[in-house]
Amino acid sequence: MTTEVLRYTAFSDDPEGGNPAGVVLDASGLDDAAMLGIAAGLGYSETAFLTAPPAGLTAEPGRAFTVRYFSPKAEVPFCGHATVATAVALAERIGPGELVFATRAGTVPVSVEMADGAPRAVLTSVEPHVEEISPADLAEALAALDWPAADLDPALQPRIAYAGARHLVLGAGTRARLADLSYDFDRLEALMRRLDLTTVQLVYREAPALFHVRNPFPVGGVVEDPATGAAAAAFGAYARERGLAPADAVLTLRQGEDMGRPGVLTVELRAGDPRVRVGGAGVRIA
Repeated sequence: MTTEVLRYTAFSDDPEGGNPAGVVLDASGLDDAAMLGIAAGLGYSETAFLTAPPAGLTAEPGRAFTVRYFSPKAEVPFCGHATVATAVALAERIGPGELVFATRAGTVPVSVEMADGAPRAVLTSVEPHVEEISPADLAEALAALDWPAADLDPALQPRIAYAGARHLVLGAGTRARLADLSYDFDRLEALMRRLDLTTVQLVYREAPALFHVRNPFPVGGVVEDPATGAAAAAFGAYARERGLAPADAVLTLRQGEDMGRPGVLTVELRAGDPRVRVGGAGVRIA
């Protein structure tokens, strides 16, 4: 049996921008080893695999799926950019509208609409939370990154944020600090595995609602993720918890510029709803 593996980029309308993801729309004949093998062979930070939805998942007929995500090294509970890529791929086949994905992290609704003739997807995260990081673990993270503590932005206090996957948020004091990324891959990976982190989200705040971000991803076998939807959702929860944004807010995250794959992620917060919405464009890679 030949498995069709589609290639899409998320958070950009340019195939050379954003974060590329693999999408397998029918993974019903694949076991875990086969899915991991496809993800490793493709080499993208994640590949999404779709099967039938679990019983009882509420959605329009034909618009609900179980989705699993594999990096080249392991399965991850949730991946935002692969979710956006998958939603765009489905919209091109079954039309825009509402989708529901059952993931290991929980149920993730996704809305796809056409904007200027191109599809744009918005996912709604599971309920997030934010926690502190110990001084010892923070010191180890900074040592692995080779970042002096003095280079941090005191207005962006380090925290671990979750919105489907765990991410350590660190604020850079300058754009130059963010641009200079050269870290100890094995050392950072070891810390991240111990803390069950998916990425480290490095953030520079350019304006009240505009942030530049980078995401080292050694646990996935990737030095850096070009555009990270799960981390964007976690950052939305962080921004709310730290008082960086009002109850109703739209934040813009620019990512991938330092890698030559620019992308734009929109993070929406709504008063009375703890969940975070992350949106962006997507396009097929030829």
